[in-house]
Amino acid sequence: MTETVGNYIIQRLQEWGVKRIFGYPGDGINGILGAMQELNSPIEFVQVRHEEMAAFMVCAHAKFMGEVGVCMATSGPCAIHLLTGL
Repeated sequence: MTETVGNYIIQRLQEWGVKRIFGYPGDGINGILGAMQELNSPIEFVQVRHEEMAAFMVCAHAKFMGEVGVCMATSGPCAIHLLTGL
């Protein structure tokens, strides 16, 4: 199996103790989502209806759970929507 960027990202997030990723799937992050499935990652992907909602959810998760918060979306306008929520 070839080491991909998605595999590396998921392995690193696991090392950091990330338990959940909030996000909206799209073609720009399909490699990361595929790596989660390929590696049988224990990280849970919480799919939201809008990128800003992912950002709000990750802020609340990090604040109230005391854990690292991770949100992701594809590039372009989706990334700007994440920034708005953060």
